[in-house]
Amino acid sequence: MKTLLIIGIGAGDPDYLTVQAINALNRTDVFFLMDKGSAKDSLIGLRKTICERFIQGRDYRFVSAECPERVRDVPDYRGSVVDLNQDKQQVFEGMIREQMRDGETGAFLVWGDPALYDSTLRIVEQIVSNSDEQIEYEVIPGITSLQALAAKHKVCFNSIGQAFQITPARRLAEAGLPEGLDSVLVMLDAQDTYQRFVDQPMQIYWGAYIGTPDEVLIAGPLSEVAETIRTRRAELREQHGWIMDSYLLRKRERESV
Repeated sequence: MKTLLIIGIGAGDPDYLTVQAINALNRTDVFFLMDKGSAKDSLIGLRKTICERFIQGRDYRFVSAECPERVRDVPDYRGSVVDLNQDKQQVFEGMIREQMRDGETGAFLVWGDPALYDSTLRIVEQIVSNSDEQIEYEVIPGITSLQALAAKHKVCFNSIGQAFQITPARRLAEAGLPEGLDSVLVMLDAQDTYQRFVDQPMQIYWGAYIGTPDEVLIAGPLSEVAETIRTRRAELREQHGWIMDSYLLRKRERESV
């Protein structure tokens, strides 16, 4: 039997790892890494640093493979993600079949938490369901970038008695702000969607590369800081070749005249 661990490793700071995650690292024989190109070498580097820091007295190895690319700028976003996950599944299956021995434990180190905007769990579930081998898997939760964002800005997700929504920016652009909610947490915003709401009384709490040495935080009334965020975001993307950011938008009570 083979065992797979899907370990949430937090949002960038090794101190975000939970005790459960550290224990899981120390059970693992082989770590599977997805190479996303030289621009994102730091993401693999952080995973290796985490292992060096927390694994004690145990031999382990890394196995890497080139990560398939999603076809972008197509009308069927969902279809493109399904196709990407199928391509990843083939890569995962090959690594598990060829690089794991019976009785060993392998692990995928997932940025943030495996349940939030990551398909590793879905892919592994499909692999286990289809495999002729006996494979078990476990999921270890992690600190998300949104939790880290709120902690850095010292705010709560919601106001008293109110719900909030977590959404990709694509849905925010399509549907606008959700009815009846005063707080929305936004991820994957490549188009600076928050700028559409600068004429509304909103507060924004934005952060990029949360938990890493490159962390940048900006907060304030949306009408006052939106352009600063847009400019800074473009600079950071140009500098690093990629960006990982998120933000909280919250309605503000209109000031009385």
